[in-house]
Amino acid sequence: MSKIMSFSIIPMLMSIFSCSGSKYTDMDVAEFAQLLEGNGVALVDVRTAKEFAEGHIAGAVNMDFFSSSFLDEVKAAYPVDKPLAVYCRSGKRSAGAARLLSSAGYKIYNLKGGFMAWQNARMPVSTYVAGKKLFGDKYEVEQFTTDSGKPVWLTLIKHGSVEIEYAGLSIQVDPVGEFGKHTDYAAEFPKADVILVTHEHRDHLEDSTITVLSKEDTRLILNQTSANMIGRGEVVGNGQSLELPEGILLEAVPAYNTTPGREKFHPKGNGNGYVLTIDGFRIYIAGDTEDVPEMAGLKDIDVALLPVNQPFTMTVEQCANASRMIRPAVLIPYHFSQTDLSPLQDLIPDQKILFRQMQ
Repeated sequence: MSKIMSFSIIPMLMSIFSCSGSKYTDMDVAEFAQLLEGNGVALVDVRTAKEFAEGHIAGAVNMDFFSSSFLDEVKAAYPVDKPLAVYCRSGKRSAGAARLLSSAGYKIYNLKGGFMAWQNARMPVSTYVAGKKLFGDKYEVEQFTTDSGKPVWLTLIKHGSVEIEYAGLSIQVDPVGEFGKHTDYAAEFPKADVILVTHEHRDHLEDSTITVLSKEDTRLILNQTSANMIGRGEVVGNGQSLELPEGILLEAVPAYNTTPGREKFHPKGNGNGYVLTIDGFRIYIAGDTEDVPEMAGLKDIDVALLPVNQPFTMTVEQCANASRMIRPAVLIPYHFSQTDLSPLQDLIPDQKILFRQMQ
């Protein structure tokens, strides 16, 4: 039985309010925090963007209740059978939002006392905002749109580490805190819904960071060798696929070295690349690989993240060849260390390339 269901059978812990046929559940801070640890609830902060940026509950999505498009935004992001947890500064705005959303058919949980009560209880607060550069110049964030118009954000953290956010979900790829520049995942990012690990090298697999990012229902998906090293996780191999929350399709694809003498770095059949299909929008995260022939079978890729780091991954020329095979709408070189990427655009002049700082 999920925690959400368990709340429904303890009515003495909550108050249920009704207005014009609408119903929602008020919760105190302890109950609200326990709810957020469960499965399936989405967290919505109904304050203004400025209030949200100054601090919020980790994992929340900001949708301003005073916006004329508030209800439409919620409906576009969440199906009506998705339970929603809402809060504001003091609990007044969120009560209004709760009435509106419950009237629209949503099951709503409201935080009594709002964010002020949360802070007074010394609960953790985040300043991370998907799609907004609140990091200063530390990370760059790219926003894309799915087939039905929903936003997808890619936070380009460093080297091989990327976060994908969609519909309130946080998907971390190869999160590593201490390789290269320090990344404080606990302070800068919400708990992850999904963690993907391409392979076991220390710049891609860090057990301590996985622990920091994990909550009760986080799915950790990785190759067999990585699972053997840390003793946990859901193993997926080349050619296999899984369904993630919100109907996201994950496909594991080959990632390996082909140049004589380099095979030892990334042997065939060990590491994974990943293709995620998010409401029709397809992201290819190549992992550590060269321009392997299997890339020719990847179709309709919207964004491709390709590694350029000789001798461990691709040369600039190999990256260009990989792009010709894949034909992504957008190419983002990553994992490039000190590699000079300047010749890449001349090699594939018709390809849209986003050159970003990820080191």
